Amino acid sequence: MDYKDYIPYGCQSIDEDDIASVCSVLRSDWLTTGPKVAQFEQAIANYVGARYAVAVSSGTAALHCAMYALRLKPGDEVIVPPITFAATANCVCYMGGKPVFADVEPDTLLMSPDEVEKKITSKTRAIITVDYAGQPCDYDKFQVLAKKYGLTLIADSCHALGAKYKGKKVGSLADLTVFSFHPVKHITTGEGGAIVTDNEELAERVKKFRNHGISFDFHHREKIGSWFYEIEELGYNYRITDIQCALGISQLKKLSKFLEKRREIAKQYDNSLKDIRGISPLVVKDNIFHAYHLYVVRVDPLLTGVDRKELFKKMRENGIGVNVHYIPVYLHPYYRKRFGYDFGLCPVAEAAYEEILSLPIFPEMKEIEVERVVSILKQSIFIK
Repeated sequence: MDYKDYIPYGCQSIDEDDIASVCSVLRSDWLTTGPKVAQFEQAIANYVGARYAVAVSSGTAALHCAMYALRLKPGDEVIVPPITFAATANCVCYMGGKPVFADVEPDTLLMSPDEVEKKITSKTRAIITVDYAGQPCDYDKFQVLAKKYGLTLIADSCHALGAKYKGKKVGSLADLTVFSFHPVKHITTGEGGAIVTDNEELAERVKKFRNHGISFDFHHREKIGSWFYEIEELGYNYRITDIQCALGISQLKKLSKFLEKRREIAKQYDNSLKDIRGISPLVVKDNIFHAYHLYVVRVDPLLTGVDRKELFKKMRENGIGVNVHYIPVYLHPYYRKRFGYDFGLCPVAEAAYEEILSLPIFPEMKEIEVERVVSILKQSIFIK
């Protein structure tokens, strides 16, 4: 296969404005902890409608920061979905807590509020929802649950920058919301992430944690003319650079165009796949503006004559970079060994995992490439 004909499942979109923005920082006096970081944070906060944004080195770092901000301690429980990237649950483990998995809805693969309520105990501290594939979860129900049981609601919205729930942007609907700026996401900083919140105390704790737990940062010490600082709590170096933030500022200006293109591709898929028996896109609920980080379908082997594993192989052999998002987190060896999790914990998620397939979707994808994906998909199944 010629690599130039390969269609990846996701890919960044970089133009000359992005390159110029980065080059301007490389020619400046600040490569990190400089003015671009604060500018990017303000731009993110303004975009989602939050009071505070703290930019960090990755979406995973952002999740870890959120757990630290909550003062999570060993023995505490946090409810998470099984269909997500492992970082959603890993961040709980980083603090010595226990991730408790609640099953998903079969039509959307979003975590079920009813299943979450069943898992709440006296040890539960928080709920981490995931806006899987770019579709916001049922924030109304999760807000009610969080208030009823005195829990913190955290949104892992790494798939959903720009998505809306009942007209409100993701980022303004939870106590803390986390974003990722990995190259396959809606905007990129290379690697990077952010935490947004309306809570000043939580924002300040995150800022301290991303900088080793230091009490006074460089800018504060310069302002008062002092060298002195103290490490008050153990933190990490989760800082993001001005180089990355310059790219992020430039990318954010194009987000609406990126979202429009993703939604156009999703619509093209919807129209092209509706007559293929056994290939079913996930349901999109009413009053949702879907950001389409992923375009996920379910493959019914009885109707297609091919199971997901075989279809994956055939698509890859023909240059289509399909992927699978995700194996239920608790089935990873680490979780099975540490917590004793096993098959049967979340049956809906386990059944979905055997069938789901992510088709390519990214802003630079051309209409003819979508047609090629669908054509290869049709050729790879045996419709009965």
